[in-house]
Amino acid sequence: MSRRQRKRFAVGILIGILIFGGGGWAAYSYLKPAQNTFTAEDGTKLKFKTEGNQFLQYSQEGKWQELFVKGVNLGSTKPGHYPGEFPLVKEDYLRWFQQIEDLGANVIRIYTVHQPVFYSALAEYNKGKEHPLYFMQGIWSPEEQLIEQRDAFAEGIEEKFKAEIKKAVSAVYGDADIPHVNGESSGKYRANVGQYLLAWHLGTEWDPEMVKETNNKYSDHPRYAGEHFSGTEEASPFENWLAELLDEVAKEEQKYGWEHPLTFTNWVTTDVLEHPGEPLFEEDLVSVDARHIEPVNWQGGYFAAYHVYPYYPDFFRTDKTLQTIKDEQGEYNTYKAYLRKLKSEFPDLPIMITEYGVPSSLGISHYGPGGKDQGGHNEQEQGEINQSLTKDIFDEGYAGAVLFMWQDEWFKKTWNTMPFEIPADRKAYWLNVLTNEKMFGILAMEAGKQNQLFIDGKLDEWSTLPAEQIKLWQGETEGIESIQLTHDEAYLYMGITLDEPFDPSKTKLNIGTDTLPGGNQPLESLPDKTLKGGDLETLITIGKDKESEVAIAKSYDFNQRLYGPEGYWMLEEQTKDTPSFVPWKLAISLLMNPPDTKYAHPYMDEVVGLLNRGTTNPDAADYDSLTLWQYEGKEIEVRIPWMLLGFGDPSSLQVIDYSPLTENKEFQTVTTEGIRLIPWLTDLSSGNVSWPGGKEDTFDIQDIQAYSWDPWETVNYSERFKKSYDLMKETYSELQTQQK
Repeated sequence: MSRRQRKRFAVGILIGILIFGGGGWAAYSYLKPAQNTFTAEDGTKLKFKTEGNQFLQYSQEGKWQELFVKGVNLGSTKPGHYPGEFPLVKEDYLRWFQQIEDLGANVIRIYTVHQPVFYSALAEYNKGKEHPLYFMQGIWSPEEQLIEQRDAFAEGIEEKFKAEIKKAVSAVYGDADIPHVNGESSGKYRANVGQYLLAWHLGTEWDPEMVKETNNKYSDHPRYAGEHFSGTEEASPFENWLAELLDEVAKEEQKYGWEHPLTFTNWVTTDVLEHPGEPLFEEDLVSVDARHIEPVNWQGGYFAAYHVYPYYPDFFRTDKTLQTIKDEQGEYNTYKAYLRKLKSEFPDLPIMITEYGVPSSLGISHYGPGGKDQGGHNEQEQGEINQSLTKDIFDEGYAGAVLFMWQDEWFKKTWNTMPFEIPADRKAYWLNVLTNEKMFGILAMEAGKQNQLFIDGKLDEWSTLPAEQIKLWQGETEGIESIQLTHDEAYLYMGITLDEPFDPSKTKLNIGTDTLPGGNQPLESLPDKTLKGGDLETLITIGKDKESEVAIAKSYDFNQRLYGPEGYWMLEEQTKDTPSFVPWKLAISLLMNPPDTKYAHPYMDEVVGLLNRGTTNPDAADYDSLTLWQYEGKEIEVRIPWMLLGFGDPSSLQVIDYSPLTENKEFQTVTTEGIRLIPWLTDLSSGNVSWPGGKEDTFDIQDIQAYSWDPWETVNYSERFKKSYDLMKETYSELQTQQK
């Protein structure tokens, strides 16, 4: 008997023993064939490849079939941590893999090399599956160095990038021992997940000025001709630089006997189109053209990838050349029009949108046409817009759509709240719902009490909290029976019980807040009364829906101080007639004029202090994730985002102070002892006011004990599918049906 025959005989005996011993399923799982892969004549393995403008998958039936990629981008962190800490563990990944597969996605994109646990967890999750969950491996570029030096060929950059390429490829194939370096992934990579790789995704969004200066400085740079990727005759110096790096990925992967499709990250700012309606020069300064790079002897193929959002750059709103397609509401769908124009440039190359989406945040930082803004959406609206964008991508013939983002990311920042998040290195320790970048996920990362206290006007859930987590307001106001106070990483919560049922048409409730010396007297809403011992920073109004808001003291107004005469001179100085408290606003667009821009770019801001009434109970029919207050009978329930109360960082009790901006136009903070709350009720028919001072005309704020808390270094949070998860699940299912 030959060695092969003896081996088959032994395996047969093993199967028989397992089957007759009740282990038939175990035997089947153990011996089940691996993923069906294509083996080329030279022995190279392929599972995916590109051909013409199609992205193809080798099926279990042994055929090449067109694939539409339905994916989500996955970050490397969770609340309380920064990406370089890599806090995710095996259980996190396995749970998310199942949830992502249940969503109907077939691909996960990661931006950089994760810890070894990601790859081992993926191998474990996919073991024995006919239809595994695939992933797209990103390779991070030396982004900060590129932006700082504005020279892709500067000393050290290419070497660092190539080292990252080698690290990524060896990690994917379970062949790496990476020494520990702070802020970078490391460890022993032993799980070979090459069979689950969809594609390589090289680099980050390219800074246009860096690209332009690189091209100018190296205008005579020779065409790169590599083993597997080359620049074409039309390739710019920067495109040749990219061709060399793609070639490096291919050479590294070929060592392991595999070939996968390759792409590099690109975005609208460096696309191949001209945008006559774009007001900012830098947003239409230079192109990075995937057509100027071509694969050579690379069977895995090559495709173009873009990050495309419906609100950025501004030309989605201002460029009339995109006003060609109307939606069902009769409004121009400039996103779809852009996709169509971009796709027409790539008739012979697959093109994929690997970032798109809108966030479910209270804050907003860019306007988009048709209400597709960067923020200001509840979860239902987020899901509906994401559905629309996904369908546009599919309908316009793209090879795939990878949604941004799987999970909310507390560490993120955005331009119009960055000046107020101080200290900047503590952003991951609290959830600022005014920062839209934190809330792109379809998996909510909710602050500690968001799943304990549903804002629905009923205070029964408050009794389930530990007694030490609730404090009672110590003042007395006729008409108010009690005020309970608590907080979490996102909000200050108030549970208010009145003596009589609340009726906003008859009564208005105001609550002033004092956190530090300075501020204003609420002259308009508390006439003929004086607060001594301090003034107010913000004024909370609970009443009719359109008047319920958090207003900010005129002297404390962040927006005016930063963009008015004290700061960037984009707002006129406030007049003497300005009310004591003004709407809480965020800048949306800054004032720019020629020659800095092609044409005038007006300053715009948005009121973000309005208090939405509804319920935060996800199971309720009237659920609205942006709800901030509700009432029922005598009870009123309120949650106020920390930044609306003036906090730069609640985790260390830091509040923005009143000092002038620094030379760099930056705010400063001080440590507060807490929040003093001054409530009063106004009878709308008579104008009578019931306040803590009783019948007196003055009241000393210092008589009220401040609500305070201990600083925190660790966070409590919970995960929950947003309504947008369910809506995207519907869309992915529909696309699956259409593909068949």
